[in-house]
Amino acid sequence: MNDTTDDKPASAPPPAKKGFSGLHVFGIVLLTIVATVGIGYWWLSHYLFPENFEPVTLNASEQDSLNNKLNTLGIDTQGGESGGTLQPEPYSEAGASREVRFSERELNGMLANNTDLAQKLAVDLSDNLLSALLLVPLEEDFPVLGGRTLRVNAGVELSFANGRPLVKLRGVSLMGVPIPNAWLGNLKNVDLVDEFGANPGFWQSFAAGVDYIQVEDGRLLVRLKE
Repeated sequence: MNDTTDDKPASAPPPAKKGFSGLHVFGIVLLTIVATVGIGYWWLSHYLFPENFEPVTLNASEQDSLNNKLNTLGIDTQGGESGGTLQPEPYSEAGASREVRFSERELNGMLANNTDLAQKLAVDLSDNLLSALLLVPLEEDFPVLGGRTLRVNAGVELSFANGRPLVKLRGVSLMGVPIPNAWLGNLKNVDLVDEFGANPGFWQSFAAGVDYIQVEDGRLLVRLKE
């Protein structure tokens, strides 16, 4: 009887399992903790403890240009210290400009002259959009957030179409969280002039008095009707 038992080659060892080593896991956990702390610190410092805005300071040329525009609108930029005696004169609209033009820096420069708003409100102008960022200090006895500063951001679309101004609330955010449309009275992205302009009131009067309005990057133009 022949020996039928064949010598079998030794089987290869099973491949080593690939995966994260203990050091890899520790590194991932550490990076996650660092990222979480960093994001949390940024969120707290940006929204719960925001720093006051640095007021815009206009240079001499910009201030002169702004003063001329305000004087044209009948706003005294000398604080009543011009020294001249006020002289009566007949009213006339001849040659009067009906355009109002302001740059973003001029608007923020005017806010900087208001001691209550200088470091609390900032305005941004971009194409067809006016955005405002407001810091609201809360009273010490305010629930949960007492003594802290609330960061409010809002955007309003401003343009001119079909012979009338168009005004839409783009949205409002509190501490970086957008407010639900229902909490805003379902007015988000609603043309306020179209919605309320048919009835006597502010929006009807506003639309009736505006001949043209344009907001572009860094500039605002409003032309009034006669």
